[in-house]
Formats: sequence, structure tokens, C-alpha cells
Amino acid sequence: MAAITAALIKQVREETGAGMMDVKKALTEAEGDVARAKEIIRAKGIQAAGKREGRKAQEGTIASKVIKTAEGETGYAVELNSETDFVAKTPKFVEFADTVLGYAVAAGANNADELLAASAEEGTVKEAIEEAAALFGEHVKVGQFAKISGEHVEIYAHKKSAEMPPSIVAMIATDEAGAAVAHEAALQISAMGAKWLTREDVPAEVVESERRVATEKSLAEGKPEKIVPKIVEGRLNAFYKEVVLLEQPFVKDPSKTVGKLFEEVGGKAVAFARVEVGKGEEE
Repeated sequence: MAAITAALIKQVREETGAGMMDVKKALTEAEGDVARAKEIIRAKGIQAAGKREGRKAQEGTIASKVIKTAEGETGYAVELNSETDFVAKTPKFVEFADTVLGYAVAAGANNADELLAASAEEGTVKEAIEEAAALFGEHVKVGQFAKISGEHVEIYAHKKSAEMPPSIVAMIATDEAGAAVAHEAALQISAMGAKWLTREDVPAEVVESERRVATEKSLAEGKPEKIVPKIVEGRLNAFYKEVVLLEQPFVKDPSKTVGKLFEEVGGKAVAFARVEVGKGEEE
């Protein structure tokens, strides 16, 4: 059993928004297992609606581009962070973000680490970013990095306000037939924030956690034990409709799913990515 320290309690409080005593009870019941304690908090319905994600708030922008390849197309999206939105919206910062994106494309980088190690005009990209930080007078860093490939790649870049650069970029890779509805799918990804393409892509441990939470919640609500499995399956299906792109109701016509949208044109979605400023890992 892990020691239930003040730091552990603080961590769970920040990640769930639950009160101190509720967190302490959940950690005690979970014998110090943070993931299990969070499940208990969710099952008991005491998680704050406006929970904080435990991630550092960041400003910045996302530069994105589609390039032609021998196999079709490849989409890149690179988040560049600054400390303030004042810097993020300056033309020089946006231009530098595009430059960093260019380095990623030139190097064929597959992740942020490869990008930082790639060559810039002088030295590495990491060194170029350090120089830019001195120029802007703020901490500047590469945040999230996304790269997807397919016969067709569609990008939608969303601005939360006219004076700011893109803060959300959604990319989807499809086959040729799927290109007909790729733009609609990219809008869907931007707005609804799916996490996985199909339910088969959802990690087994995530499904098992949702199943446990749904079971405990149903029992806590006093549902008859014999019908709990059916209720749990219903709640799991609702979970899939929320987080799986092809099972989400299409925002422009909720009577059909995004999967049905592709079926209607005989097309297929093969991969997608969504990058939002400030939603990456803490440093």
C-alpha cells in the first residue's frame, strides 16, 4: 500500500476537483492507487464538473501543413508555446511557428524530440527556439506534435477569435473516396474532441476502467443487481459515442454517425489527430 501523503492528496484533488476528505477516503479505499482512487471518486459522483486537468495553462499557436508524398499525403501539426497571448498573436511569433513547422517537414520528423534534434538554419531546432525565447523575452517551447498520412489528408485550423492565430488544429487522413467528406469530419474532430477512431482502438485498460465505474455507479444508484450488466453495456456504448470518432453523432445531422457519413460516400477514415493549444503535457 502506497503512503497517502499530502502531495498525493493534492495531486488527486487537482486532477478531479473533489474535496480533500473525499480524496482522502478514496485513496484510503484504493490503498494509495491514484488511478483506482479516481475511479472511486467518479463512481460516487463527487468529481467536480469543472475539474482541472492537471496541465499547465499555456499560450501559443499551432502551425500545420499537408505535403504530397509518393504514397499520398502527410499532414503535420506543431504547437509552439509562449507565456502570453500577447506574444502568441504577434506576426513574428506566428512566422517563427511556420519556420519550425518547415524544419519538421524538411527532417521528416515523427515526434517533438526528433524535431528539436533536427537541423535549423544554424545549429539545431532546439537552439533556434532558445534564441527565439531571448528575442521574444518569454519562455518558448515546442508543445504537441502530430503527423498522419493517407491517400488524402484534410486540415481544419480553428481560431477562437479573429485577432488570435489558430488554437485548435484537426487533421484526418482518408482514402480517395473519403476525401469527399474529410472537411466535415475535420470540423467534427475540432468541435467534439474524439480520442480514438474506432472502439477497437480504445485501450483495454480504459474500457475496463469505464466498466468498473459504470458497475459501481449503477449499484450505488440502487439498480437491481440482475440488470446491472445490461445497464453497464448501455453506459459503455454511451462512452464510445462520446470518445470514438466514427461512433459520434454527426454534429450537422445527429441522426447519423460520422461512420455513416463515410459509408454514404463509400469512403474510409484511416487516422486523425487533434491538437489544442495548452492541452499538452506539463514540462
